[in-house]
Amino acid sequence: MEVAWVCKPPGEGSGGHTTMFRMVSALEAAGHHCTVYLYDRHGWELDQHQRTIRSWWPWVGAEIRDAARGVADAHVVMATSWDTAYPVLASPAKGARCYFVQDFEPSFYPTGSLALLAEETYRWGFQGVTAGAWLDAMLEREYGMPADHFDFGCDLDAYAGTGAERREGVCYFCRPSTPRRAHELGVAGLERFAERHPETPIHTFGESPGRLPLPVVDHGLMTPKELGDLYRSCVAGLILSATNVSLVPHEMLAAGCIPLVNEAEHNRVVLANDQVAYTRPTPFDIGETLSRLVSAPAERREAAATTAVHSVGSTSWDRAGSQVERILRTTVQAQQSSPIPA
Repeated sequence: MEVAWVCKPPGEGSGGHTTMFRMVSALEAAGHHCTVYLYDRHGWELDQHQRTIRSWWPWVGAEIRDAARGVADAHVVMATSWDTAYPVLASPAKGARCYFVQDFEPSFYPTGSLALLAEETYRWGFQGVTAGAWLDAMLEREYGMPADHFDFGCDLDAYAGTGAERREGVCYFCRPSTPRRAHELGVAGLERFAERHPETPIHTFGESPGRLPLPVVDHGLMTPKELGDLYRSCVAGLILSATNVSLVPHEMLAAGCIPLVNEAEHNRVVLANDQVAYTRPTPFDIGETLSRLVSAPAERREAAATTAVHSVGSTSWDRAGSQVERILRTTVQAQQSSPIPA
C-alpha cells in the first residue's frame, strides 16, 4: 500500500508524533510505502521541520513533503488531527480517507468554534484508527464513525526494569501548557503530599513547571533513556488526564514505577492493568494516595514494582503496528470493491 500521512509539524519530543512515526515505520517494515505531508499554517521552511524529525526520530525513513504542494494519490490518505482532516477532505488525491485519532480533540478547547469544528470531523465517514479502545467505542457510539483501535505499546529497551531497583522518590508528568493534563490539580495534590513527606524527592518532567509552592527537581524534556532511569528511581508517578490517557503509565509500569492516574472511564479502559493506582481527582485524594504508595513497607513496594514490570513485559509496539496494518488493509479492500464517489 501507498499511505499518505498528513500531520502538523512536530515539536521536539512530541508524544503524539512519536506514536504516529512508530506506525509509519511499522508499515514500511511490513513492505508498504509511506509519505509524511506536513500541514504548516505558519509558513516555516520544510527543511527546519525535516531537521527536527531526523534528529528526534532518526528511525523514520519516510519522505517528508509539504502538504501545501498537494498530496499524491495513495491507497490511504490519513488525517492525524482535526485540523488536518479539513485538507484531507478537500484534497483531490485518490485514496481511502482514514483518521488517526489519539485523543478526543474537541475537549482541548472551551465550548465554541474550535470545539465545534473539531467535533464535526468525526461525522465525515473517515475510517477511524484510534489509540486504545475507549476512543473506538466512543466515536462509533456518539458520532456513528466507523472505527477500530490499536493497543498501546511500550519501548521496553528504554524503560524495562526488574522491580528491585532502589527507589526513593515520586515523579510527575508536568504539562502546564496542556489543560487536559490538569496541571493545577497535580500541583495541588503534590503540595499535600509534600507536607506529609518532606523527605521524599519530587521529580517533574515534560515541561518546566515554573515557580511552585513546593520543592521539586525539574528535569524538563527528557530522552526515553533518561526517562527510564528516572522511573526506575521512583516508587510512584503522577499522571493526570482529562481525556485519553498518555503513553506514560505504560512506560512507568515497565520500569516498576507505579503510575497514579485519575479515576475515569477512559483511563481504565485503555490501561486495563491491575497494577495502576487510581485516585479521585481532588488534591486531598491525590496527596493521600501518593502517601499510601510511598509509605508501604519496603518488601511490599518491591513486590508491587516487580509485578508492574511483569504486567507489561510482553507489550511492544509490534502488535500495534500489525493492528494498524490490518485496519488499513481492510479499509482499502472494502473501498476498492465500493469506491468513494467523486
